[in-house]
Amino acid sequence: MGLLPRLLQIALAVIAVPAIIAVLIISAERALGRRPRRAARVRPWVWLVPACLLSGAILVYPMADTILLSLRRADGSGWAGLTNYAWSVGDALLPTLRNNALWLVLIPAVTLVLGLAVALLGDKVRYERIIRTLVLVPAGISFAAAGVIWRLMYEYQPPGAQQTGTVDGLLSTTGIDPVAWVADPSVATYALIFVGCWMTLGTTALILSAGVKNIPGELIEAARLDGAGEWRIFRSVTLPTLWPSILVALTTQVIFALKVFDIVYVMTNGQFDTDVAANRIYAELFVAQNFGHASALAVILLIISSPIMFLNIRQFRQEATAR
Repeated sequence: MGLLPRLLQIALAVIAVPAIIAVLIISAERALGRRPRRAARVRPWVWLVPACLLSGAILVYPMADTILLSLRRADGSGWAGLTNYAWSVGDALLPTLRNNALWLVLIPAVTLVLGLAVALLGDKVRYERIIRTLVLVPAGISFAAAGVIWRLMYEYQPPGAQQTGTVDGLLSTTGIDPVAWVADPSVATYALIFVGCWMTLGTTALILSAGVKNIPGELIEAARLDGAGEWRIFRSVTLPTLWPSILVALTTQVIFALKVFDIVYVMTNGQFDTDVAANRIYAELFVAQNFGHASALAVILLIISSPIMFLNIRQFRQEATAR
């Protein structure tokens, strides 16, 4: 199919779908106007049904199709049972799962600690805007672009040669031998995780900074009048009050760590023992053409991330009820 037919299909979908929904809602509203007694009961469904249908077409159907594909053979021709899931947790995927576990532990831990430090130490000081700008600048860069930037920053040349990478160039000025940051399996994953932390620290700090500014000053003043020190105020006042913001930031970072792809794909493409689940899904789907393996990995990621999302939704509902 050529480019023009594809563009016409996209334009048709973008214009036709909203137009059809608008016509249906307007027609239903006119019909309800003739029967005001039923309007109160029926009107919510008039607005909910199109949204539910769109959600089903965009979310539910692809998810159900992925689950079915995960139970079929590589080409999707016949049933394979749980074979693809057995492969997903087998020895071949253990290095990938281990790397995902490292991302899952280090990204939330590092960004939460540093983000909390930035939010607390930068609160109500003259240079607060400068600090916020500095930590937020990386968030304005795409993950693919950040991967390219840091791949050049990590560029490696043998000892004795002129270092073209910024990191090894700085190390050479102190007499430290250059390190193959993205080619040495012992450090490559940690080097990529550092890039992830650099990219997402600003978002975490912004979320926590908003939470810090919502802490009532009266609580802190009352604690100080009672003789509490700064550490006691932090443990007994700041942290409990910040918990909803911490949970939001934690959920965001955990989901990012589970689905990280761009940084790994651009910087190493999974080589040098840096592969992660999302990159492996891409390789199985588009390179190996194994729909069963790719779908099984996708379903496993969905299962792992679902409790985190439900926990976040529950927290939002509790906050709404408290208000």
